[in-house]
Amino acid sequence: MTAPLLQADRVGRTYGGGLLSGTPNVALDNFSMSNGTGTPSVTAVVGESGSGKTTLARLLLGLTTPTSGTVRYRGEDIGRLSGAARRSYRTDIQAIFQDPYGVFNPFYRVDHVLTTPVRKFRLAASRAEARALIEQALRTVGLRPEEILGRYPHQLSGGQRQRTMVARALLLKPKIIIADEPVSMVDASLRATILGSLRRLTDELGISILYITHDLATAWQVSDNIIVMYRASAVEAGRAEEVVKSPAHPYTRLLVGSIPQVSLTRDWLAAEPDAPRAEDRDAACRFAGRCSSAMDVCRVQVPPLSRIGPCHAAACHLYGQHAQLAAEDLNDVLA
Repeated sequence: MTAPLLQADRVGRTYGGGLLSGTPNVALDNFSMSNGTGTPSVTAVVGESGSGKTTLARLLLGLTTPTSGTVRYRGEDIGRLSGAARRSYRTDIQAIFQDPYGVFNPFYRVDHVLTTPVRKFRLAASRAEARALIEQALRTVGLRPEEILGRYPHQLSGGQRQRTMVARALLLKPKIIIADEPVSMVDASLRATILGSLRRLTDELGISILYITHDLATAWQVSDNIIVMYRASAVEAGRAEEVVKSPAHPYTRLLVGSIPQVSLTRDWLAAEPDAPRAEDRDAACRFAGRCSSAMDVCRVQVPPLSRIGPCHAAACHLYGQHAQLAAEDLNDVLA
């Protein structure tokens, strides 16, 4: 059996907890998933701040070392990759970050972020070939090369800068792109354009996307699958349609309820969720303190991941009668 291109195997990351650091902060806990197998798809990882989304992205990109578990590329620990294997990993797995301006050096023209990977990875044999590759990548994401090349970063709009970073990733012909909040700092009018570009990368070029976001609405628009995170753990996963239209976990229902709806009564603001109950701060279920369905078992036993449909699972005691899955089986419910 062929190893997945990229795999997180029971990965965890904890900060602090040493002699002088006090209580440890669990940023990601026992998380497993794989990508790069089967049909290319867009998988969204959704959750509020502190849920573990960005930590997961940094672990998969090798920017952070796990404190438990392993991140593997083609079956090999990415921390031990060297030579050709590491070069292949850096080519196949590309990133798009939240702040498009922060990636650019303001002293260089925009061309610099595009010519650097061409030169470093020897993607072209001549300057003319390099220029052709760059122009093709820019056009693929809906940019006109004559309006982008030769300018400084501050002369481009936020949407142009972010699409330039998508073009940079495309130069390497990756198999997976990890996009960490790629539209959170872009005007609302441009979000659909950038997300549409990402969706086309999957549909037309066969690139799988891991879309990290706090916005369930955009996740629903562009994703095939959704994984919902809460306080370092996956609480629900499945096909996007099922997760959004039939949310199973109480936290997912809260997220779905916060999506703005068109209304003529101007009642646009959703009610604020209740603050966590003090008596449930140390409950086994991390959402128990905010959950209106919390039971006694939630306070003493960690809820198992239960399969509630062929392509739908939730970690909640409400579904204790369903077949249980191990954390490493999460991928089995993703379409």
